[in-house]
Amino acid sequence: MAINHLEGLIAAPFTPMYPDGSLNLSLIPAYYEFLKENGVNGAFICGSTGEGVSLTLVEKKVVAKAWADCTSNDADFKVMLFLGGTCLEDCKDLARFAEQINLYAVSFTAPFYFKPVNIEMLAEACKEVAATVPQMPFYYYHIPVLTGVNFAMFDLLKAIENKIPNFAGIKFTHEDFMDFQSCLSYNDNHYDMLWGRDENMLSALVLGAKGAVGSTFNYAAPLYNRLIKAFQNNDLQTAQKLQLTSINMIRLLGKYGGIATGKAYMKLVDIDCGKFRLPVKNMDNTHFEMFKNDVKDLNFSEFCSKPAVSIA
Repeated sequence: MAINHLEGLIAAPFTPMYPDGSLNLSLIPAYYEFLKENGVNGAFICGSTGEGVSLTLVEKKVVAKAWADCTSNDADFKVMLFLGGTCLEDCKDLARFAEQINLYAVSFTAPFYFKPVNIEMLAEACKEVAATVPQMPFYYYHIPVLTGVNFAMFDLLKAIENKIPNFAGIKFTHEDFMDFQSCLSYNDNHYDMLWGRDENMLSALVLGAKGAVGSTFNYAAPLYNRLIKAFQNNDLQTAQKLQLTSINMIRLLGKYGGIATGKAYMKLVDIDCGKFRLPVKNMDNTHFEMFKNDVKDLNFSEFCSKPAVSIA
């Protein structure tokens, strides 16, 4: 299989939900248009940001179908579906569904309850799932902070070489730049290495990254597109300032409780995705008012994503 190397920003969308926690699929077409309007080239759906591990298999399928339906006429917008990792049979079922609805690619992470004991067992798990959809690009999702599985991805590439023809690359959400650069250059830059840490994108660009998957691209895509342009123009001073702005924005996620803060940011760009499901802690109204003041101090309006029209 010929491997495409994706470029630019791929957002990791939030899964829109109503106040009662049920799926708000009606928002997804407008959500897609919003991302497209702000220079985002694709969507990595049902991942960490999309609460994939908190969705049932049926829910993941209907979310995937909603994204497939609204992007079916846009070959330039790549939709990748995160399959999970714990139950391989569910992952294979979901992969077959992704192929049926013509999504671009699927992604799989390490089983994180019964963890693989070595890189060979992780490679075997990847091989079994990828073989279900041999004509689809298959990406491994490396996020050891959540899976607890932290093998070197350079070793994974060696373990799967010539064994998984549709292995397209890795969504690399880790801070090991040595491993990332080794993977970038592996087999003459054969694999598509997508950077997954928004707060140090500039460092990844220096090493040669061309594409990135990120949660903050949902609401601050213009910031990162400006950063990429500054880097490409060798304007490192501007790129550094933009990266620091990203860091200051991301610090508020930690200050206000973590991943659910992203949905609070979305409210500020007129897309209400609801709340996160348990056990994630959501922001109460008092803290939301404090959060809005902190965001204002960042001059968020100068770099945030902006919808063409208000989205109810």
